[in-house]
Amino acid sequence: MLLKEIVGQNEVKNRLIKMVNENRLPHALLFTGYEGCGNLATAVAFSQYLFCSNKQQNDACGQCPSCLKTSKLTHPDLHFVFPIAKSKEVKSSVDLIKEFREAFVENPYLSLNDWFSGLDAENKQPIIPVEESGHIIRELSYTSYEGQYKVMVIWQPEKMNTEAANKLLKVLEEPPEQTVFLMVCDNPDQLLATIISRVQQIPFMRLNENEIKSALIHNYGVSQENASQAAFLCDSSFNEAKKLLTQSDEHLSFLQHFQSFMRLALKFDCEKALQWVDNNATTGREKQKQFLQYSLEIFRDCLMYNFGSRDLVRLSGNEKQFLEKFAPFITQRNYEALVEEFNSNCYYVERNANPKILFLDLLLKTNELINTR
Repeated sequence: MLLKEIVGQNEVKNRLIKMVNENRLPHALLFTGYEGCGNLATAVAFSQYLFCSNKQQNDACGQCPSCLKTSKLTHPDLHFVFPIAKSKEVKSSVDLIKEFREAFVENPYLSLNDWFSGLDAENKQPIIPVEESGHIIRELSYTSYEGQYKVMVIWQPEKMNTEAANKLLKVLEEPPEQTVFLMVCDNPDQLLATIISRVQQIPFMRLNENEIKSALIHNYGVSQENASQAAFLCDSSFNEAKKLLTQSDEHLSFLQHFQSFMRLALKFDCEKALQWVDNNATTGREKQKQFLQYSLEIFRDCLMYNFGSRDLVRLSGNEKQFLEKFAPFITQRNYEALVEEFNSNCYYVERNANPKILFLDLLLKTNELINTR
């Protein structure tokens, strides 16, 4: 992947190129951003620039053998570590590298949820186990095969358990010669302070609507209208913008799920509530977290709608029609309490709380809050 193919982030790209040209490349960089900002794609594109045997002024050539290998994630000096669902068959990233390459080549703006959905592992917690640290140290102890550099891309390092992170500290502080760590992180606040102190942070900015719109038109040939709508609704995530162009099924599913939940919360029916809870428990933890986050977005849009800030509401179609009817139920009196409850449940889902108990309790509390108007 070439740097010019990355949507926006011109300041980041120029900074990285300048580091190489001035021979000031740190041994460890932390690409911090948010899902869909392009930090993983940039890590691969920058690796390609480092390996390229015919570097251009601001990018790799894209045609030399090193570029062709890197674009397929098969360059022998390019290594990856990423979250896995640990099992008897899968103990480290090495066991899933083929699947990861295919997923990235198909979608360079890959999200953690996309990755786990492709593995059919949505009901398992993503983790980078301690075995990965040993793998990293072992791989970097070898001399480079072809390139001047050895590059280790660690995607979602915040998913490292404490033991894995601590084991990595020494090699981060004193890496082998010509080794570059590219850590791609969406939630740097979840990283150990000792890791952050050993890397140089490269913050990724939010993409603006014009950047996303132009990229959608250029890359996918969509109409101005569709590109504008997707750019407006995607909340600065290019990954989400692409999904909005090609499918609305997931959003429709969340909307229907949310509608069912709120109907039960407004007028509690024990039998139907238990049935909803049982069905929800089978969807997997990642989907459960997404549902809770989707609900938080709806609450926020309802409050904006009630205050007359309708230009800030990022909804359309069926969601917008539903919002017009549902918004009166979200008021200043219950908004903060609802947000606190749904945020807390996100936290508990991540920590493997029993989903049946969790969501039944949430239904009961929402019933109380939603009828406080």
